[in-house]
Amino acid sequence: MRFLLEVTMDGEALAKDPAGELGRILRYWGGNVRHFPLEPGDGSVIYDSEYREVGHWKVETAAGAEKGVS
Repeated sequence: MRFLLEVTMDGEALAKDPAGELGRILRYWGGNVRHFPLEPGDGSVIYDSEYREVGHWKVETAAGAEKGVS
């Protein structure tokens, strides 16, 4: 299985303070993933501090992984 977290860094909140905003996102999801069984198919949209969609995370099987990416 793979856990993937993707955040688009060109949003307004991320452009103002990329390290601070990305740190907030990682702290939030670092604490919140315990509420999910973390099985293939689990995932959620990621929002910035101004509640704009900036990415997503997901759990996928190894078969769902892109070729050549480990």
